[in-house]
Amino acid sequence: MKFITETDLRDLYKVQPFTDYDLQEGERLTPGARQFLLDRGVDLYDRNDPYADIGTANFGSAKEAKASPAKPLGDKKKRMFLAKFDLLKADFLLTAKEMLDMDVCASQQLTGLYRQFAQLSEVAEGTCNVPDLVCNACTGITGENFSCNLGCCFAITEFHMQMPKGKQMLLLTKLRSEIEVFDVEAEDLIGDANLQQQLSAKLNQIMNTLAQMICAAMGGSECQRPA
Repeated sequence: MKFITETDLRDLYKVQPFTDYDLQEGERLTPGARQFLLDRGVDLYDRNDPYADIGTANFGSAKEAKASPAKPLGDKKKRMFLAKFDLLKADFLLTAKEMLDMDVCASQQLTGLYRQFAQLSEVAEGTCNVPDLVCNACTGITGENFSCNLGCCFAITEFHMQMPKGKQMLLLTKLRSEIEVFDVEAEDLIGDANLQQQLSAKLNQIMNTLAQMICAAMGGSECQRPA
């Protein structure tokens, strides 16, 4: 089995931008590669069994997705989505404010993530054209898995609350968990699988950045994510 990565596609795209991509038998796209094609509206023809892909929903071709754009959420689901969304926006800002006296740089980084998250309100209208976050790669998080749900780098326990930056770690962990809950709840509100996948990818980027911030608050230079 050969896996086509986002890096492979980026290299091809730099040489010659393309509008169609033919995935041959025995080839699979990584989640990052599939998102790369979706973000650029590239038509994908997959010769493989549609259920054999790795870790992502099968979207068919990007052409089909463009031919049938996602519809805005219904009134009730839209109200629920935006209510949960606004609640999480407030949690972002409250966390950034609490951290302001503990770590100004971390608070500013969190405010930047808030701005990224705030753009995702457009999902309620059936679109998700928010640019990707920049991945600051580490041992456990790379450009290839940045858009995947990788979970927390390590479990937070009562031990960590005694550390110098224990409160900061707890606040960031709480916010990361709230984003994951929102992602799960959004599945019941968004009827379009493609749109849901795009939203999840953007949320995963934010959650993975928060996981890196939690690691940084713990201190040390070694990645805490299990191999």
